[in-house]
Amino acid sequence: MVFNTGAALLDAIVLAVVSKEEDGTYGYKITQDVRKAIEVSESTLYPVLRRLQKDDCLEVYDVECGGRNRRYYKITDRGSAQLNLYKTEWGHYSSKISLLFSGEEII
Repeated sequence: MVFNTGAALLDAIVLAVVSKEEDGTYGYKITQDVRKAIEVSESTLYPVLRRLQKDDCLEVYDVECGGRNRRYYKITDRGSAQLNLYKTEWGHYSSKISLLFSGEEII
């Protein structure tokens, strides 16, 4: 992708991915799902997950899987509210950019 992905957009994408799984999802799967939309490395995503956890947007729990613990991330009520805000803002932002690209005037 030729456009840089800012922190807010990356937070929004991660929250959207995690919100799809009612019981939460684990880091590797989050990485794979995010990569369907944008190219991002695991070393970029794990700090995002930690920041969202610190901001009470995600809760974390471990599940034993094959003799090892797998860390799961689940969206919180605060995370859902933040995701809704991101969705609203994205709608406004993307529609304005689309108008610019199409040559129309933004009102």
